[in-house]
Amino acid sequence: MSFFISEAMAEGTSAGAAGGGAEQLFIMVAIFAVFYFLLIRPQTKRAKEHRKMVSELSKGDEVITNGGVYGKLTKIADDHVEVEIADNTTVLLQRQAIASILPKGTIKNL
Repeated sequence: MSFFISEAMAEGTSAGAAGGGAEQLFIMVAIFAVFYFLLIRPQTKRAKEHRKMVSELSKGDEVITNGGVYGKLTKIADDHVEVEIADNTTVLLQRQAIASILPKGTIKNL
């Protein structure tokens, strides 16, 4: 009896696996493509733009930090910047903590 059962199971799985393997592979490739175009590619593009923006920082730029603090760059070093957030008040931040560069005169208009 066990001979017939194992033979029947083997016959059913080999026929189903041959057709299902290609479908499963196609589904996995499609899922990866969706993740790549909707998640991975946009994130790498944003990271590349941020690296470029951080490398182009210059003294006197008005910036906003990741914490939401507006300020003006007073000193720039290799890995950190000094940001004046009020008269005679400066903070030392990592370059990567700068979220964006603002147009000149933005802070005075606030």
